[in-house]
Amino acid sequence: MAGRFEIHRVGDESYRLRLTDGEGNIVAVSPNFKSVNTLLDGIKAMRENAATGIVVDLRQQQA
Repeated sequence: MAGRFEIHRVGDESYRLRLTDGEGNIVAVSPNFKSVNTLLDGIKAMRENAATGIVVDLRQQQA
């Protein structure tokens, strides 16, 4: 089963996106969005950027 984007209401005035994998494990949680339209724009941006995203390994960089 494919992962999914879940839209959750947070309080009375905002929404949050939760990305889950095919097993239902939470992969990412967004900050709060003031409207569903901006949240949907966030989903669109995630879909577009995930396919071309660059992996940056920061494990060796310590302050």
